[in-house]
Amino acid sequence: MDQLIGKTEEELCALVEAIGEKPFRGRQIYHNIHQRRMLDFDQMTELSKALRDKLTAAAKVTESQIASVFHSTDGTRRYLIRLGDGLESEAVFMPDERRDTICISCQVGCAVGCKFCMTAQMGIKRNMTAGEIISQVVIVLNEVYGAGNETPHGTNLVFMGMGESFLNYDEVMKSIRIMADEKGLGIRPKRVTVSTSGIIPAIYQFANETVRPNLAISLTATTEAERTDLMPLNRKYTLGELIKACRDYPLGERERLTFEYVMLEGINDSDEDARRLVRLLNGIRAKVNLIPHNPAPELPYRASSMERIQAFQQILIEKDLPAFIRRPRGQDISAACGQLAARHEAV
Repeated sequence: MDQLIGKTEEELCALVEAIGEKPFRGRQIYHNIHQRRMLDFDQMTELSKALRDKLTAAAKVTESQIASVFHSTDGTRRYLIRLGDGLESEAVFMPDERRDTICISCQVGCAVGCKFCMTAQMGIKRNMTAGEIISQVVIVLNEVYGAGNETPHGTNLVFMGMGESFLNYDEVMKSIRIMADEKGLGIRPKRVTVSTSGIIPAIYQFANETVRPNLAISLTATTEAERTDLMPLNRKYTLGELIKACRDYPLGERERLTFEYVMLEGINDSDEDARRLVRLLNGIRAKVNLIPHNPAPELPYRASSMERIQAFQQILIEKDLPAFIRRPRGQDISAACGQLAARHEAV
């Protein structure tokens, strides 16, 4: 059955014309789905009953639905979302005093195989469609705030859930354009961050996008050998090539590239690692997020101590490289960075 969420305004106008309706009905449907976040045709009362019945017989707004919600003591919520074919993705809602952040997935599983990430243990099942990607945001916002309202202005989105964004490039970008549209979800690109482990051709393509969110690079190592061991993708797209792509990346006046660095005890957290990181990023307008490793029984790594992370951070700051320690969220519900794996454990 056809799913309408994630279709552009033009696609919906063409769809309603094909069933004998005026194009403006497509614009109304687009507005109701993507701006008002209505997932039931019967809620769209400006449409005639006959048209709503016709749509109900031929299509659904979305087949995605919440399978489970897990609540953390820190206010974080992890959503297990069942897709139309029975596969599952995960999204995370992280409330804050100044803003809310929704971490979303773009693939079921992941093909990149980073050894410190639980999602990698799943392997790759398939790419998600633009509609499935957007449905995560709509479902989470509706569960927290209810349908029919504008997107809260402080909402941030991060493509840091399951999957490698740039291995599903077209669907990720389609979803971003719809979510950025003022007639859609209205989430400005500067409030969206797309993370990649380093798919270099896509970085160059992304640089030229008209609607372009912030870019985050998952780095986690400062030498070719170390990065290849932790992130096998480095065999295809080397650290040297990745840093060159970052140097070539055109930044706006206030824009910085974000580098994500997972802190692994005894692996990549020495003072010399910090000094190498400074040299590696020299000349790039960058900031570094230091992420304490979030453990899982299936993973062979331990998190660096907070004292070691702070010492590492201080070396970066002293060399004028902005560095921030990311506070873990939702560890008690396996919702923290690197822990998503569509697990059904009771909480």
